[in-house]
Amino acid sequence: MNRTITDIIPPSRRQRMAEEDHHGDLPPAPTPPPPPRPLSDEPYELNDRKRFPYGIAGIVVLIVLASVAAMYWFSGAEVRVTPTSNSAFVSGNFTATAGGGDLSFEVITVEKTAGLPVPAESTETVNEPAQGTIIVMNKQPEAQPLIKNTRFETPNGLIYRIPDSITVPAGSASDPGELEVTVYADAAGDSYNQGPTTFTVPGLAGSTAFDLVTARSEGPMTGGFSGERAGVSQATRDSQDTQNRATLETALIEAAREALPEGYTLVPGGTFVSYAAAPDVVEGDTVAVTTRGTMQAVIFPQHDLAKAVAYQVVGSYAGQPISIPNTEGLTLDPTEEGAPIATDTFSFKLSGNTTLIWDVDPMHVAGAVAGKSRGAAETVLQSFPDVDSAMLILRPFWSSSFPDDPTDIEVSVAKPNK
Repeated sequence: MNRTITDIIPPSRRQRMAEEDHHGDLPPAPTPPPPPRPLSDEPYELNDRKRFPYGIAGIVVLIVLASVAAMYWFSGAEVRVTPTSNSAFVSGNFTATAGGGDLSFEVITVEKTAGLPVPAESTETVNEPAQGTIIVMNKQPEAQPLIKNTRFETPNGLIYRIPDSITVPAGSASDPGELEVTVYADAAGDSYNQGPTTFTVPGLAGSTAFDLVTARSEGPMTGGFSGERAGVSQATRDSQDTQNRATLETALIEAAREALPEGYTLVPGGTFVSYAAAPDVVEGDTVAVTTRGTMQAVIFPQHDLAKAVAYQVVGSYAGQPISIPNTEGLTLDPTEEGAPIATDTFSFKLSGNTTLIWDVDPMHVAGAVAGKSRGAAETVLQSFPDVDSAMLILRPFWSSSFPDDPTDIEVSVAKPNK
């Protein structure tokens, strides 16, 4: 096959030549752009290495050093203990002794009054004794029982009496035991209405207790009256008294709990309540029928009661310190009626559900793990009957043993799991 010169011209060139033949001469081809100018006039070397980042490396070193310093600064040892607890059903008989023994008891007395004014319905002739609150003080190292109707005498010879038996807590000359009670005048009339004063106890005359058991009043004696005044019917009086007793039932329990000495506990059923009519409060055309409530509560040292219960319900119990934080699930049923005012023993049955919690001594724990490795400390704490579980924390993390000084070990006691 014969070839011409156009056969060796590239197709794009042949197309351009054909267009020139058809349209005439083409415009000149565009001039290509100049090459980019280098960023620097200095020659560029491909094998030139970057400079070492000394600034960044310095910052990293400072961070590492600060982290290590912080670890040492916040270093320490901690033991977080969960005490052993035991939920148990109690059903057994107990005997407590006044003022001592393995299980001791005391009796506290609280009083409250309640009354609401209602419209007067009539007039009536009344003879009412004055009444007021006194504080009986006992400077003896033993408690002082005082029977119902014990007399208290003012310096001017007026006699007031307590309506129920009481026991005044023990004390000393510098810190006497005190008990607040209500007293009633020995006779009706306004002559017994008087201001604050002091009292002696005539029934103790001739004994050393006469000078050591006295009383004082911080408010006036009021309510003594003889004559005619506004009144209400017996039906209204009975209705108001019922309402007053319902109010007093709650108020007396709250007052008894507030009067609990530190470390003592009150068990439901261990209270004895009496109610009595108090003088009406008459103001204009209204009459407030008033009721006085007196509660005597048998209380126990909380740890003593817990030990007595633990000996009965926990077979492995060996007398370790233990407590019953909440006695609401228990019921106390006295063997004899009435509060044990003038007796040395108090027998009762205790029943219900409760939780016993072993008491953990933080210093004992700290001393037991001081200087020991983590593993040895865990082994030691596993032998403690009062420790249910323990979390051991050592800082910094690479520390392998506890400090030799127990005071450098923080021990916290958490709430039990049960």
